[in-house]
Amino acid sequence: MRIQVSGARLLDPASGIDQICDIFIEGGKVAALGEKPSGFSVEQLIDARNLIAAPGLVDINASLREPGYGRKGNIASETRAAAGGGVTSLCCTPFTKPVLDTPAVAELILDQARDHGSSRVYPLGAFTQGLAGDHLAELVTLRDAGCVAFTNGLVPFANNRLLRHALEYASTFGLTVIFQPQDRDLAEGGIAHESAATNFRGLSGIPETAETVALARDLLLVEHSGVRAHFSQITTARGAELIARAQQRGLNVTADVAMYQLILTDEALLDFSSLYHVQPPLRSLADREGLREAVRSGVISAIASHHQPHEADAKQDPFAATEPGISSIELLLPLAMSLVQEGVLDLPTAIARLTSGPARAMGLNAGSLNVGAQADLVLFDPNGQTIAGENWLSTGSNCPFIGHCLPGRVRYTMLNGRISFKQD
Repeated sequence: MRIQVSGARLLDPASGIDQICDIFIEGGKVAALGEKPSGFSVEQLIDARNLIAAPGLVDINASLREPGYGRKGNIASETRAAAGGGVTSLCCTPFTKPVLDTPAVAELILDQARDHGSSRVYPLGAFTQGLAGDHLAELVTLRDAGCVAFTNGLVPFANNRLLRHALEYASTFGLTVIFQPQDRDLAEGGIAHESAATNFRGLSGIPETAETVALARDLLLVEHSGVRAHFSQITTARGAELIARAQQRGLNVTADVAMYQLILTDEALLDFSSLYHVQPPLRSLADREGLREAVRSGVISAIASHHQPHEADAKQDPFAATEPGISSIELLLPLAMSLVQEGVLDLPTAIARLTSGPARAMGLNAGSLNVGAQADLVLFDPNGQTIAGENWLSTGSNCPFIGHCLPGRVRYTMLNGRISFKQD
């Protein structure tokens, strides 16, 4: 279908475009910007006056729960929620049942995404078999099956020697490795940030050093091996500083932060609500400010949802016994707009951290609206409002923002030139 998006403010950080212009779409691609191409016959006109057009958001860490955890969500429901948040491309985690450590599981996920998905899905493969940390998965075979990077999540390798050899192997084949740095021994038994506030509440703590000790080791091994590395869900200001120093030394490393870490702090645990139980934990106000500065400067080039939907029972027990995670992918853009409204980020920077930054970190063909690019875009009203929880699309409602009035409202999400989400 030939579509004209008329009168939008086009904001595309990847190409430096920020202007009011029409967008012409044909064959699932951006055919032209500004002037209508010769012979272009408009079949659908979208009046986008007073709306912002941006590349579809790129979320590089979201759990879709399929296969194996149907009570928590599935590819159809969670990509529908992604489209509701303006997300057109996402990387799904390997924490499924069975684990995403074989081509068969990767192909199952990609087939389901093609048949039932509302956004593009890029699988992240398990770095080790069964995520056990003992034996490498068939990384090259998984890459050939469609996995774009490899992670072991919070599960550590059996020893540093094995990790070193794994990174050398990944480097040989040009694979991207994702670290989620947390020292198992320092974090053992912890459920919240180690601070006077959480100690007073009787919550066993996970110290800052659980992240920084693991991060320092990982960076040294990355430097030794030359592997392409991404550090996911950085939670501490000191951790962001270590990433910055590594980048200054010329290491090929990038990093992301969970959106909720830029908004919440450990003070949210005052009433012991399990909705704030996440791993790694919410950190201090000083950590949050350090993370915000790292996002502003580009040291952290990507903001991800770290979407983890749960069934209601998973959050019903006392805080320490509940499953960690927040369902938040459909609020990714409104939460970003809250940071803009607060003055934490300007709008172009916020959009960059949700589009071109994560796309570059994972090497994805996404995050830009250049002529010839796939027509994945979001149209949103910067002056509109989103009532979180209204018309909720994710299977998991484990979200502390439900009921909040957030700035910005997604009006259209387009995937490959087709409308995958629309609301008034």
